[in-house]
Amino acid sequence: MKKTALITGITGQDGSYLAEFLLNKNYAVHGMVRRVAAEDKSHRFWRLRNFLDKLHIHAGSLESYASIINIITKIKPHEIYHLGAQSYIDYA
Repeated sequence: MKKTALITGITGQDGSYLAEFLLNKNYAVHGMVRRVAAEDKSHRFWRLRNFLDKLHIHAGSLESYASIINIITKIKPHEIYHLGAQSYIDYA
């Protein structure tokens, strides 16, 4: 059975490297991104461009418990990698 992984922060440097690594290990890779990132894939997903077609992207918010639970319940991942964080300096 193919393992399933969920990565928060998949569009960042570490998340994109991890996604590529797991894809090469034959995982089904799901990524959770902010809704605004899902709307504009042109510049927010550039690190994933070479394998974006192999990923399952889910829009959600780390600030919303319901959002996180809905995604986890839907995909039932074997592994979860939490790499998402606030990257806007004024908010961090």
